[in-house]
Amino acid sequence: MVLLIAAEGGYRLGRYRLRSPEQEQGAHVLALVTTTMGLLALVLAFTFGFAASRFEARKQMVVDEANAIETTYLRAGLLPGDHGAKVRGRLREYVAVRLEAVKLGNADHAVQRSVELHRELWKEAEAAGREQPASALVQIFIESLNKMIGLHAIRVKVAVRSGMPEAIWAALYLVAVLNLMAVGYHAGLVKTPRSPAVATLVIGLSVLLMLTADLDRSQEGALRVSQQAMIDLQHLMGD
Repeated sequence: MVLLIAAEGGYRLGRYRLRSPEQEQGAHVLALVTTTMGLLALVLAFTFGFAASRFEARKQMVVDEANAIETTYLRAGLLPGDHGAKVRGRLREYVAVRLEAVKLGNADHAVQRSVELHRELWKEAEAAGREQPASALVQIFIESLNKMIGLHAIRVKVAVRSGMPEAIWAALYLVAVLNLMAVGYHAGLVKTPRSPAVATLVIGLSVLLMLTADLDRSQEGALRVSQQAMIDLQHLMGD
């Protein structure tokens, strides 16, 4: 809607300028419109590429974290006594919390509960280490637990805490609005009747902007990162 208003506003401004004593050259304005179109294409390509790379990074993070959790789950069987069973129970909850966060959109609660589970898992690792301080098997488990916790921190930073800088979004929308105003202005200046092609341009640009926004958001909109790796892991764990 904003883009359509910008195009219409530019068109009316161009028609108004026709009544001015100082006449502008349509060819000169067309050159400026072409320049703004190129600038818009550049900014849009940069923004889309940035959002797409973040989307792919989030997809890979789900797979990497699922693999790390599975490794920790399997190695928990190496722990002495009942520590392995306790660890596996907490890991089942850990996976359930992650999937619930995606389903319900309560990321903050999931992050908080995940940190609590990290502490509980680490306490079990410490207890197992005290019981068998020289055990290489316990050390192997601790290494996998460390990796799992580290991947959690990275995933939270990439998927939850970070996003497209607001300055980039502002620049993209500003350039898009100015571009549509320039297109409308040129059409009004050269006395071109209102064309459905302008509406087509507005719709196409709007779709690209919405698609870019969907790519940048973690679990909102039409494009969502698949959680199939976590779902498969949950089935493997027996939940």
